[in-house]
Amino acid sequence: MTSTKSRRLPRAVREQQMLDAAVAVFAEHGYHAASMDEIAERAGISKPMVYAYLGTKEELFAACIRRESELLMTAVAERIVGEMSADERLWQGLRAFLTFVAKHRDGWIVLYRQARSQGIPFAEQVASSRARMVQAVAALLGGAAQAERIEPSRGDVAAMATALVGAGEALADWIADHPDADPEAAAARLMNLVWLGFGTLLTGAQWTPPPHA
Repeated sequence: MTSTKSRRLPRAVREQQMLDAAVAVFAEHGYHAASMDEIAERAGISKPMVYAYLGTKEELFAACIRRESELLMTAVAERIVGEMSADERLWQGLRAFLTFVAKHRDGWIVLYRQARSQGIPFAEQVASSRARMVQAVAALLGGAAQAERIEPSRGDVAAMATALVGAGEALADWIADHPDADPEAAAARLMNLVWLGFGTLLTGAQWTPPPHA
């Protein structure tokens, strides 16, 4: 006969179940309206166990942000491996990013909509993760420019990386609202918009505003 102890799930597995349930509830109801009772019910455990494992509602929400952020960053990093050209690295990163959002809509809603609107400390967690992504994109763009023997200013590269990440976030938010959207097709659209422009910049071409009349 199997003992009660042997049927117990490992702590790490149980915590992931709680976080899965919490992300779903936070995404559906928002942080303030989310109920710890509903989170416990969806996880199939008692509410005291949620508190014992992951702490208060605020601590649980912070844990959800950390996990979803790390899952997103890992999903992108895993697709950018080995020797790749700059455009292929960007393409693979965009595909991984938007595919992750399509598969984890609740996680994206918690990160992009809920956490940002709740102020400190939640917004700071998201800002830190976003800064890492901007730095990675800036390094990619800077490396591409150097390969073409072009030396853009650090400010130009940082601005372009910030704009690219912002465009990716906006498109990801659109995908979260359109379950039938094809994330790979969306990534291709963004890649065309971004790389055709950036690729031209690598040749030294620049657009300049028309003179005032």
